[in-house]
Amino acid sequence: MLANDNIQIALIGAGGMGQGDAQLATSLPGVKIVAACDLYDGRLAHMKEVYPGIATTRDYQEILHRPDVDSIIIGTPDHWHSRIAIDAMTAGKDVYCEKPMIQRLDQGMPMIEAMRRTGRILQIGSQYASSPVYLHAAELLKQGAIGKVNMVEAWLDRNTAMGAWQYSIPPDASPETVDWNRFLGYAPKRAFDATRFFRWRNYRDYGTGLAGDLFVHLITGLHTATGALGPKRVYATGGLRYWKDGRDVPDVMLAMLDYPDFNFALRVNFKSGSTTENFGFRFVGDEGVMTTTMTELSLSKHPREAEPGYTIDTFSKAEQERSLKAYHEKYPPKPAGLEPPDEIRKTSTEANVHREHHRNFYDAVRSRKPHFEDGVFGFRAAGPALLTNTSLWEKRICGWDAETMTAS
Repeated sequence: MLANDNIQIALIGAGGMGQGDAQLATSLPGVKIVAACDLYDGRLAHMKEVYPGIATTRDYQEILHRPDVDSIIIGTPDHWHSRIAIDAMTAGKDVYCEKPMIQRLDQGMPMIEAMRRTGRILQIGSQYASSPVYLHAAELLKQGAIGKVNMVEAWLDRNTAMGAWQYSIPPDASPETVDWNRFLGYAPKRAFDATRFFRWRNYRDYGTGLAGDLFVHLITGLHTATGALGPKRVYATGGLRYWKDGRDVPDVMLAMLDYPDFNFALRVNFKSGSTTENFGFRFVGDEGVMTTTMTELSLSKHPREAEPGYTIDTFSKAEQERSLKAYHEKYPPKPAGLEPPDEIRKTSTEANVHREHHRNFYDAVRSRKPHFEDGVFGFRAAGPALLTNTSLWEKRICGWDAETMTAS
């Protein structure tokens, strides 16, 4: 337990997601931000405007050496997640790491091992794991509300430039205002490119494309609702259909994941024709269907067939009579109106799911009892998501062992 239950945090990676995380974190009681790190001077200046007196730096190691920092938020490009997280936990800091927790599969187990070795709290920032809707869906599915699930569909479509990662590039972007070499990290060396820096999600060198940004959310929601550990096989297809702006990741992607007891179909389309972001799940069971968004759940349950019915129209008249008699002997006719009606349930929430996810993290920091979306859960979501990229780029079906978290 921390002294006075107060938690002092630092932000590493002050882009849109990082600054949004900082705002949510500091809206919670007892959470104060004391430092920030970013590689663009303009963002550090903005952090000082929003949080007067905050310390800023381009070097995240300076953050990790500060004794007044209890926890950090990692909002950097994907290719920096694992290294900073491991360094932070080794330095004794608890970590809230934006999804996906890794850029490459070989980074997953070292991150989990660091979590276990240091005993630090590691929570991955996919907020579906704290959504009242998906936690309620988990209860309903466990109760058998729609019977045995055999298929799940999920989609997250967009139709805007910002939704397609066409983020603004500041006029002062230059090698003087941006620490380009530090940004590159282990990525291939190249001359300064402001577009790559500010729109890094569009490039495989630094991001993980639709798979790591959005499929991982859908897989997190699925695992939260069903309790599944992961698929056995992964297949994906897609392409660059509209946003031909120099990016090297697709803007349309579809995937099929084979789980032991059901199939999971995922879709993301960045030119969907919809005027708003279109997100949802459809859980199909042998007794009903449940659909969910971030804030709503609707369930329609219908009883299983009590009898199979018959198709005897093509038989001779005599054979129709014999067939019908035999059928009614096995399935006696029931009086009209005795069939059980379909059961309809609807629930909704007004909770700010992002804020609840941060609340769960800081509760875990205080109690030292990790939220379930730790490194293991995070890797079991990120692993299959990243394999959809492998499947797409290598044009093959990929295997995944959810227990051992290894690919084939």
